[in-house]
Amino acid sequence: MAAEAPILDEFRRLRARVPQLTGALAAGVDGLVLAHDTPGIEPDGLAALTAAALGVAVRVTDATGRGDFRELLVRGADGYVATYAAGRTAVLTLLAEDGVNVGRLHLEGRRAGARIGELVDAEATPPRRSPAKSSAKSSAKEPAKPMPTRTRNARTARTTANARTTTES
Repeated sequence: MAAEAPILDEFRRLRARVPQLTGALAAGVDGLVLAHDTPGIEPDGLAALTAAALGVAVRVTDATGRGDFRELLVRGADGYVATYAAGRTAVLTLLAEDGVNVGRLHLEGRRAGARIGELVDAEATPPRRSPAKSSAKSSAKEPAKPMPTRTRNARTARTTANARTTTES
Protein backbone atom coordinates (compact mmCIF):
# COMPACT_ATOMS: atom_id res chain seq x y z
CA MET A 1 0.00 0.00 0.00
CA ALA A 2 1.43 3.35 -1.05
CA ALA A 3 -0.19 5.20 1.86
CA GLU A 4 1.65 3.14 4.49
CA ALA A 5 4.67 5.50 4.80
CA PRO A 6 2.54 8.66 5.19
CA ILE A 7 0.34 6.85 7.74
CA LEU A 8 3.43 5.85 9.74
CA ASP A 9 4.56 9.51 9.60
CA GLU A 10 1.16 10.49 11.00
CA PHE A 11 1.63 7.95 13.81
CA ARG A 12 5.01 9.54 14.70
CA ARG A 13 3.48 13.02 14.82
CA LEU A 14 0.59 11.68 16.90
CA ARG A 15 2.97 10.11 19.43
CA ALA A 16 4.76 13.45 19.75
CA ARG A 17 1.46 15.21 20.51
CA VAL A 18 0.15 12.49 22.87
CA PRO A 19 3.14 11.07 24.80
CA GLN A 20 1.00 8.49 26.65
CA LEU A 21 0.15 6.82 23.35
CA THR A 22 1.51 3.25 23.33
CA GLY A 23 0.32 2.05 19.94
CA ALA A 24 -1.48 2.98 16.73
CA LEU A 25 -3.06 0.93 13.99
CA ALA A 26 -4.82 1.88 10.78
CA ALA A 27 -7.03 -0.85 9.36
CA GLY A 28 -9.68 -1.29 6.73
CA VAL A 29 -13.22 -1.77 7.98
CA ASP A 30 -12.77 -5.36 6.78
CA GLY A 31 -10.07 -5.96 9.42
CA LEU A 32 -7.00 -5.84 7.17
CA VAL A 33 -3.96 -3.94 8.49
CA LEU A 34 -3.00 -0.83 6.51
CA ALA A 35 -0.19 0.35 8.81
CA HIS A 36 0.76 -0.23 12.43
CA ASP A 37 3.01 0.84 15.25
CA THR A 38 1.93 -1.55 17.99
CA PRO A 39 4.92 -2.79 19.99
CA GLY A 40 4.04 -5.98 21.85
CA ILE A 41 0.60 -6.26 20.20
CA GLU A 42 -0.08 -8.53 17.24
CA PRO A 43 -1.45 -6.13 14.57
CA ASP A 44 -3.52 -8.65 12.58
CA GLY A 45 -5.37 -9.75 15.72
CA LEU A 46 -5.96 -6.15 16.80
CA ALA A 47 -7.24 -5.24 13.32
CA ALA A 48 -9.65 -8.19 13.37
CA LEU A 49 -10.91 -7.25 16.84
CA THR A 50 -11.27 -3.63 15.74
CA ALA A 51 -13.41 -4.72 12.79
CA ALA A 52 -15.61 -6.81 15.09
CA ALA A 53 -16.00 -3.93 17.58
CA LEU A 54 -16.71 -1.57 14.69
CA GLY A 55 -19.52 -3.85 13.51
CA VAL A 56 -21.13 -3.75 16.94
CA ALA A 57 -20.60 0.02 17.31
CA VAL A 58 -22.22 0.68 13.91
CA ARG A 59 -25.24 -1.39 14.93
CA VAL A 60 -25.52 0.41 18.29
CA THR A 61 -25.41 3.88 16.68
CA ASP A 62 -27.98 2.72 14.14
CA ALA A 63 -30.34 1.13 16.67
CA THR A 64 -30.27 4.25 18.83
CA GLY A 65 -30.63 6.70 15.95
CA ARG A 66 -27.26 8.33 16.58
CA GLY A 67 -26.12 8.50 12.96
CA ASP A 68 -22.96 7.20 11.32
CA PHE A 69 -20.12 5.78 13.43
CA ARG A 70 -17.50 8.30 14.53
CA GLU A 71 -15.56 6.82 17.48
CA LEU A 72 -15.45 4.14 20.15
CA LEU A 73 -13.65 4.34 23.50
CA VAL A 74 -12.88 1.34 25.72
CA ARG A 75 -11.25 1.78 29.11
CA GLY A 76 -9.42 -1.08 30.78
CA ALA A 77 -7.67 -1.20 34.13
CA ASP A 78 -4.36 -0.27 32.47
CA GLY A 79 -5.42 2.18 29.77
CA TYR A 80 -7.57 3.00 26.79
CA VAL A 81 -8.35 1.67 23.34
CA ALA A 82 -9.89 4.32 21.10
CA THR A 83 -11.13 3.73 17.57
CA TYR A 84 -11.94 6.57 15.16
CA ALA A 85 -13.50 6.64 11.72
CA ALA A 86 -10.82 7.32 9.09
CA GLY A 87 -12.52 8.16 5.83
CA ARG A 88 -14.94 5.90 4.00
CA THR A 89 -13.15 2.58 4.37
CA ALA A 90 -10.73 2.70 7.29
CA VAL A 91 -10.45 3.13 11.05
CA LEU A 92 -7.70 4.33 13.35
CA THR A 93 -7.20 2.48 16.63
CA LEU A 94 -5.06 4.07 19.34
CA LEU A 95 -3.73 2.47 22.52
CA ALA A 96 -2.97 4.77 25.45
CA GLU A 97 -1.81 4.57 29.06
CA ASP A 98 -4.32 5.01 31.87
CA GLY A 99 -3.03 8.52 32.70
CA VAL A 100 -3.71 9.94 29.23
CA ASN A 101 -5.73 13.13 28.92
CA VAL A 102 -8.80 11.63 27.24
CA GLY A 103 -9.87 14.97 25.79
CA ARG A 104 -6.47 15.36 24.14
CA LEU A 105 -6.61 11.74 22.94
CA HIS A 106 -9.97 12.41 21.27
CA LEU A 107 -8.86 15.71 19.76
CA GLU A 108 -5.68 14.28 18.26
CA GLY A 109 -7.28 10.94 17.35
CA ARG A 110 -10.07 12.64 15.40
CA ARG A 111 -7.59 14.85 13.55
CA ALA A 112 -5.29 11.93 12.74
CA GLY A 113 -8.28 9.82 11.66
CA ALA A 114 -9.36 12.55 9.25
CA ARG A 115 -5.84 12.83 7.75
CA ILE A 116 -5.44 9.07 7.45
CA GLY A 117 -8.90 8.85 5.91
CA GLU A 118 -7.85 11.37 3.26
CA LEU A 119 -4.75 9.29 2.45
CA VAL A 120 -6.63 6.00 2.27
CA ASP A 121 -9.59 7.42 0.35
CA ALA A 122 -7.27 9.13 -2.16
CA GLU A 123 -5.54 5.82 -2.81
CA ALA A 124 -8.83 3.95 -3.15
CA THR A 125 -10.31 6.48 -5.58
CA PRO A 126 -9.37 5.73 -9.19
CA PRO A 127 -7.75 8.61 -11.09
CA ARG A 128 -10.23 10.79 -12.97
CA ARG A 129 -10.31 10.54 -16.72
CA SER A 130 -10.01 13.60 -18.88
CA PRO A 131 -13.41 15.01 -19.95
CA ALA A 132 -12.83 13.97 -23.56
CA LYS A 133 -12.53 10.30 -22.57
CA SER A 134 -15.28 10.13 -19.96
CA SER A 135 -18.72 8.94 -20.95
CA ALA A 136 -22.14 9.88 -19.60
CA LYS A 137 -22.29 6.45 -18.02
CA SER A 138 -19.17 7.02 -15.89
CA SER A 139 -20.27 10.51 -14.80
CA ALA A 140 -23.52 9.10 -13.37
CA LYS A 141 -21.70 6.91 -10.85
CA GLU A 142 -22.81 7.22 -7.26
CA PRO A 143 -20.26 8.63 -4.78
CA ALA A 144 -18.71 6.20 -2.33
CA LYS A 145 -20.56 5.86 0.97
CA PRO A 146 -18.89 6.69 4.29
CA MET A 147 -18.14 3.88 6.75
CA PRO A 148 -20.18 0.68 6.89
CA THR A 149 -23.88 1.36 6.85
CA ARG A 150 -26.66 -0.36 8.67
CA THR A 151 -28.47 -3.28 7.12
CA ARG A 152 -31.83 -2.08 8.38
CA ASN A 153 -33.04 0.85 10.39
CA ALA A 154 -34.60 0.82 13.84
CA ARG A 155 -38.12 1.28 12.47
CA THR A 156 -37.74 -1.81 10.26
CA ALA A 157 -36.42 -3.76 13.25
CA ARG A 158 -39.44 -2.73 15.38
CA THR A 159 -41.89 -3.52 12.57
CA THR A 160 -40.31 -6.94 12.09
CA ALA A 161 -40.39 -7.61 15.83
CA ASN A 162 -44.04 -6.52 16.04
CA ALA A 163 -44.95 -8.72 13.09
CA ARG A 164 -43.30 -11.72 14.78
CA THR A 165 -45.12 -11.04 18.05
CA THR A 166 -48.47 -10.76 16.25
CA THR A 167 -47.88 -14.00 14.29
CA GLU A 168 -46.74 -15.91 17.35
CA SER A 169 -49.83 -14.91 19.42
